[in-house]
Amino acid sequence: MTVLTFQKETPTRTDAETASAASPTDDPQFESRALAAGELAHLLFDQQDRDRIHESWRKLIGGEEFSYRPGLAPAERAALSYARLRLVNDAVEDAEALACDPHRLASLHEWTGFMDGGLCTLASIHYNLFLGSLVDHDDYQQRDLSPFTSMRRTGTFLCTELEHGNDVAAMETVAVLDRATGGFILNTPTPGAQKFMPNTSLIGGPKSAVVAARLVIDGQDQGVFLFLTPLSDENGHLPGVRVRLLPERTGTPVDHCLTAFDHVWLPQEALLEAGHGRLDKDGNLSSNLGNRRKRLLRSIGRVTMGKLCMSAGTLGMSRAALSIAVRYAHSRHISGPKSGERIPLAAHSSHHGRLLDSAATAYAMTFLHRSVVDRWAGHTAQDRAEVERLVAVAKGWITWQAREITTECRERCGAQGLFPSNGLADLPLNIEGGITAEGDNLVIWVKAAAEMVFGHQVDLRDSHDLPPAERQLTDLDFLRDLLAHVEALWQARARKAVRRGPSGDPVARWNGTSGPALEMVSAHSRLKAADAFIAAAAQATDPTARFLLESLCRLFLLQQLREHSGDLLAEERLTVSHVRELPRAIETVVAGLAPHLLTLVDAFDLPDEVLSAIPIASGARLDQYLDSAANDTEPVLT
Repeated sequence: MTVLTFQKETPTRTDAETASAASPTDDPQFESRALAAGELAHLLFDQQDRDRIHESWRKLIGGEEFSYRPGLAPAERAALSYARLRLVNDAVEDAEALACDPHRLASLHEWTGFMDGGLCTLASIHYNLFLGSLVDHDDYQQRDLSPFTSMRRTGTFLCTELEHGNDVAAMETVAVLDRATGGFILNTPTPGAQKFMPNTSLIGGPKSAVVAARLVIDGQDQGVFLFLTPLSDENGHLPGVRVRLLPERTGTPVDHCLTAFDHVWLPQEALLEAGHGRLDKDGNLSSNLGNRRKRLLRSIGRVTMGKLCMSAGTLGMSRAALSIAVRYAHSRHISGPKSGERIPLAAHSSHHGRLLDSAATAYAMTFLHRSVVDRWAGHTAQDRAEVERLVAVAKGWITWQAREITTECRERCGAQGLFPSNGLADLPLNIEGGITAEGDNLVIWVKAAAEMVFGHQVDLRDSHDLPPAERQLTDLDFLRDLLAHVEALWQARARKAVRRGPSGDPVARWNGTSGPALEMVSAHSRLKAADAFIAAAAQATDPTARFLLESLCRLFLLQQLREHSGDLLAEERLTVSHVRELPRAIETVVAGLAPHLLTLVDAFDLPDEVLSAIPIASGARLDQYLDSAANDTEPVLT
């Protein structure tokens, strides 16, 4: 059994540093800044539902068990993530209810991802893909889920195969109905059918999986279904279950493996049944879906919620990176223009301008994610396909932006940002996993693009009758309308490309269409983010908070439009004067926001315990942590 003990690292400060950090209320602007940050946090974190959705996870990560642990080998880091997963489970009153609550489930990833990328992965697999699949397929609530809700057994999800990733519909794993017993024979027929990258090792204790496999009845392929399959117990892997640990990958370590089955017998109740597929006592399948592809999509429907979890995890990483980098920009001083003068990095627009661009995007990402989770939580059978596409589009845009933001923040902290103890170094690599998990971003965007070329109507409002020459670049409605026209422009180009493509060659036809179609999806994602941003700003009651939100939204929109100014000029949506004014308009917004940069990241509401343990986020130096870290108790594994 693995036992881990924790002891929090305590940084030391000089007397001068302690004095300067002890009384933030001495700052005459502190009260105004706190009021604005509080209003911003209220809007960022689900307003009246903030405590229910976020507070338990926020409180959890402030505990000493989540502090940084240096010097661990990959297997030890993976074991630590499993230990923390049990701490998460201890904080959950009802694990089944969590699996059915999109808001709290996404929030779990948002708050834990930047503390422990491995934990974020494990939580997504156990609560969403595994437990969520069991709950979704148990119409009659007859299955005993207590081994998994108590975490006596950890759940994992086996779908992707070594040779079948995005083309999961072509998977080869089979579960053959055994007429003699009424059960199934689960088998991996080829090396390429090995399940790829599930966390199926013995690290973390006994495990069970839901395994995606082709149900074969009397030689007939009935489509892909899920099967509850025990993998291991206290003595090791079960007979017929072959698990090989994969080489170490980038990002926080998780026990990723290749997993295969050698004619493993499963009882009839192993089949996860619902309306898309049930077996009667004679082994005959009934289904309310007429084809195998629809049965597959129904079986792995939890992947959509998984996209929201992955985007939430990277969203939290982005905000954490900004919180660290902005604080460092204010505490790190460099030589000023006068002899002997020292000024903070944040004084330079070349520094704070980049951080403000990232902050504007992070706010847009957050408001977009909130709106998409709301849509998913309230979707119906009639709009499910549309909302699933929205989830996929948002996941691609958010995770790609997260990579850019965390990389920018790491660079703005120079060499200090390269040390994991400063909270930044691991984030870009962990985000890479989110970009690929639950559907590679480009692949899910290509699917969305194909649907949206003709199956989507751009939300063109043009609510004002004034000609473009009489509109201003400070007008949020005008900027929003311009972005909508960018989406419409690329949709028109994609439609034209389809019509002029070669007949009889669908691959060549799509190759000529995919470029403008993907640009359309990109513009659509940014437009949805802008709409969510504008709606949030309109709800602000504190004048400073409203000013900051409107200014940030303006900065976000101006930056999105910059690369399309030529097209908008050619389409007479912008004037020559607008194009000439655009750079200055951006500089003006940045200058107005610069004094409020700390307020903007204060609203991200990271616990003081987290920030105080990160040297460059707390005004300390990395060397001040060395002596205390050397004397601290390291995690002990026995």
